[in-house]
Amino acid sequence: MPSDCSTAEGRTAVNTALAPPGPPPARLILLFAVACGSAVANVYFAQPLLVTLGEQFALGPGLLGAIVAITQLGYAAGLFLLVPLGDLVDRRRLITLQLGLLAAALLLAGLAPGTAALLTALAAVGALAVVAQTMVAAAAHLTAPAFRGRVVGAVTSGVITGILLARTVAGVVADLAGWRAVYLLSAVLTATLAVLLRLALPTDRPPTVTMPYRRLLASTVALFARHPLLRVRGMLALLVFAAFSTLWSSVVQPLSSPPWSLTHTAIGAFGLAGAAGAAAAGAAGRWNDRGLAQRTTGTALVLLAVSWLPLALARQSLWALAIGAILLDFAVQAVHVTNQSLIYAAQPDAGSRIIGGYMVFYSAGSALGAIGSSAAYAAAGWPAVSALGAAFSCAALLLWATTRRLGRAA
Repeated sequence: MPSDCSTAEGRTAVNTALAPPGPPPARLILLFAVACGSAVANVYFAQPLLVTLGEQFALGPGLLGAIVAITQLGYAAGLFLLVPLGDLVDRRRLITLQLGLLAAALLLAGLAPGTAALLTALAAVGALAVVAQTMVAAAAHLTAPAFRGRVVGAVTSGVITGILLARTVAGVVADLAGWRAVYLLSAVLTATLAVLLRLALPTDRPPTVTMPYRRLLASTVALFARHPLLRVRGMLALLVFAAFSTLWSSVVQPLSSPPWSLTHTAIGAFGLAGAAGAAAAGAAGRWNDRGLAQRTTGTALVLLAVSWLPLALARQSLWALAIGAILLDFAVQAVHVTNQSLIYAAQPDAGSRIIGGYMVFYSAGSALGAIGSSAAYAAAGWPAVSALGAAFSCAALLLWATTRRLGRAA
C-alpha cells in the first residue's frame, strides 16, 4: 500500500480492539435501509418520466439517455470524491451533511426552469446520492465480521427497494401532481431522514486513517491496483449494471408508445416486477456468510443472461417483460451484494474507499447502459436494446468464468 500503511496498521489494531460483538440494533439497520433506498431512488426517478421530460425540454429520443447518464456520471464523481471521506472524518457528520445538501439539490431539480438547470441539478443529485454508500460502509463498520454479510444484505435490500419503487412512486406522483412534485417531495423526505440519522448514529467513532485528502483519493486507486479481487468484482459490477441500465433506461419508450401506450403510473409499476431483487439481497448476504460467494455469483450471472430471452418479447407480451424483469433484478442484486461483502473483507480499515471505488464501476456501467440503450433504440428499436443487454450479460458471465478458473475471484 502507499505511505499510509503504518497508519492503517495502527488503526486496524484499534478497530480490532473496538470490534462490535454483533450487528447494530435492528432499528438502526432499518433506518439505514430506508435512508439508503430514499437516497438511491433519486438517481432513478427520471426513468419513467423520460418521455415527459423530453417533451418539456425538447429532447429527441436519442438524447433521453443523457438525463440518466448525467445523473450517473455525477454519481460516479461523488463515489470517488465523497465516499472515501468516510475513512477520514466522522461518518455521522458526513452522512447528515450530505443528506442536507442532497435535499437542496432535489429542490433545485424540482424548480429547474430549463434544460441546463435541470441537468446541473441532476448531476448534483447524483453526486450527493452516494451518501447511500457511505451508509453501507458505516453499517459494515458497526457490525462484527460474522454478521457482516447479512447486515450489508439487509441495508442493500433497502437500496434495491428504493431503486425499484423509484419508478412506481415517480410514475404515480407525476400522474397526480406533475413531474416536479416528484423531486420536491423527495427533498422533504431527505431532509427529514437527515434529522433522524443525526439523532440515531453514534458519535464516538474515531477516524480510520489520518492523511491529507489528496492522498486519501490516491490510496483508493492504489487499493484497486493491489487487489485483483477488487478489480474483478468492479468489472463484474460494471457489466451487470450496464445490463440493468440497458433495460430500465429504455423500456419506457416501447411502453409509452403503441401498442401499449401506458401511463406514467403503469410504466412505473413495472419496477415492482423486479421486487424479487430485494429478496436476493438478503439471501445473497446469508449465502456469502456461509462461504457460497462463487456459487451465488455464477448462478446469478446465468439467470442474468437468460433474462433477456423473455425481455426480448416486451413489445409482444407484458407478462414476458415482467418475468424477464424479475430474473434480471434478482440476478443483478445477488451479484451486487456478494461483491460488496467480498470487497469489504479485503481490507476493512479502508471500507469507505473500497466501496466508493467499487461503486464507480457500478455507476460507469449504469451510464454506459443508459447511453447505449438510447442509441440502440433510436437506431433499431427494442430488438437492438435486447441484443445489447444480452451482450453485457454474457460478457459478465464470461469474465466470471475466466477469472474463476484463474483463481483470481473469491
